[in-house]
Amino acid sequence: MLVIFNPVAGRRRATALWKVLDLLVESGVKVEVAETQHAGHATELARNAARDGLGMVVAAGGDGTIAEVANGLLGGNTMLGVIPLGTANVLAKEYKLSTSPRAVANALAYKRTKLLWPGVAKLASREHVFVQMVGLGFDGAVVHGLQPLLKRVIGRGAYVWQSLWESVAYPFPRVSLSVDGKTYEAASVVVSKGRLYGGPYLLAPAAEPTVPGFQVALFEHPGTLPALLSGAALPLGLLPRCPGVRVVAGRQVEFAAGNGPILTQADGDKLHGTPLTVLDASSPISLIVG
Repeated sequence: MLVIFNPVAGRRRATALWKVLDLLVESGVKVEVAETQHAGHATELARNAARDGLGMVVAAGGDGTIAEVANGLLGGNTMLGVIPLGTANVLAKEYKLSTSPRAVANALAYKRTKLLWPGVAKLASREHVFVQMVGLGFDGAVVHGLQPLLKRVIGRGAYVWQSLWESVAYPFPRVSLSVDGKTYEAASVVVSKGRLYGGPYLLAPAAEPTVPGFQVALFEHPGTLPALLSGAALPLGLLPRCPGVRVVAGRQVEFAAGNGPILTQADGDKLHGTPLTVLDASSPISLIVG
């Protein structure tokens, strides 16, 4: 198997990775590790591995790294493995993947799979594959404003701090969009493949990441108070029922050209540019779950 790892993830995550690799090697599994050198390199490495007929490629990192690797595997038969090393590990929680080194090693060895159907955000000049969500507006502003050092030091707490700041600083421009041809307006939008958001927290109860389609969360009310109310409802599992939050199902999401630039995140990473369309990838990927 090929394990793709981002070396800037930090010493603690590298240590966690090597615990898993040691267990795999002890079990007689042949492992090759490739470190990424730049943004998009994980996609190149995964695509080359799939082209060479490798049966499994493992993403060692968070949701952004998983999405890059998944992008390289689309359209092929290579399985996707995950060693969860991110801050929130939303996809791992979505599929109930363990973070225990021995359990992760066992899962990669047993190769039991479930389907993962990624989404694609189409921008003016390129496409971006995502595995969990794309967020526009307040959601994107939080990720764009987040300081990497603060994230490494206090983990998910950095998102809380940045959310408090953006609830006051962000201007909340309106976002015009259509979902399967029906038009909506919102202050912020999250297009989600999965049920969870920000870790183990419920956003879209009806989402099913193994099949085509999305749940689109519309945060209809702008301003500090609605943002803080949504933030308070999230850890209580009440966000889908929060006043001003509407979740609709759809297969294709179009964002109006008249919106102008809107800060956007994909799988917890900055997305440089504003999506014009969000739709399903052409085919699913086999995700190793244990």
